[in-house]
Amino acid sequence: MRIRPISPSLLVDELADRIAATARSSWVRVAIDGAPAAGPDGLGDALVDPLRLRGREVLRVSAGDFLRAASLRFEYGRTDPDAFYTDWLDTGALEREVLGPLEPGASGRVLPSLWDSVADRATRAPYVTMPPGGVLLLDGALLLGRGLPLDFAVHLWLSPGALARRTPAELRWTLPAYERYESEAEPARVADAVVRVDDPRHPALAEES
Repeated sequence: MRIRPISPSLLVDELADRIAATARSSWVRVAIDGAPAAGPDGLGDALVDPLRLRGREVLRVSAGDFLRAASLRFEYGRTDPDAFYTDWLDTGALEREVLGPLEPGASGRVLPSLWDSVADRATRAPYVTMPPGGVLLLDGALLLGRGLPLDFAVHLWLSPGALARRTPAELRWTLPAYERYESEAEPARVADAVVRVDDPRHPALAEES
């Protein structure tokens, strides 16, 4: 494995080039996977304009808007790392409302958000229809290894030490879930692009040598 340092701006351009190079005849479902400390939402936002400049329509969706209701998430308490890993994300809804409609030949009619986890109620967001060739940018944590139908996946990797340092004290109970994720899902092995972000000012792409 070769580690190639790259500036944040060049990283965005390179990822945008790779995504935009895919066929325009159907949609492209892109996951930007990483713990909140790795900033997957920021990378997702940063890719929007470069992809539009490359002629692609873009829809931003966050996995955090597809969590299960509090009664299900907190069945084993509010700080259970195993429940956080296996039970918080409503993968069925995410596939049904977002990823499935972007299968080749499907409708392209997507629900951009489902559940407000703070208010613990449905967002009642309207559906949107993506034109063929549009790009879905889905950010979130613990997304890979779940069988979600994706066309391109970016994994933002943090060393255990960096993850612990950059995770707020009130969320450190989640750290065992990320350790389990690295061991069981092996996101760095299954992702199409792996970016090391121990220092977000100096990312590096991990590439096969």
